[in-house]
Amino acid sequence: MSDNAIKIGVSNKDGQLGFLSGRGGLREGAGRKGIGCTKKVSLTLPEELWNKLEADCTATALSRSEMIRNIITAYYS
Repeated sequence: MSDNAIKIGVSNKDGQLGFLSGRGGLREGAGRKGIGCTKKVSLTLPEELWNKLEADCTATALSRSEMIRNIITAYYS
């Protein structure tokens, strides 16, 4: 077993816990840039529509979020 201990620290930006290593660390501006404001929603659809959505996601290699975002964007464009 390694002598390296796992360190957990609090992000100064979001207040969320994260893993820290002996090198590097959390840096302002690091990571993937956001594409918008994230809001969690619950969506109820008939099973038939869920099956169609899942099939389209698989066929296009998109996540559910990407597919639904594309549908909403196309509707409002």
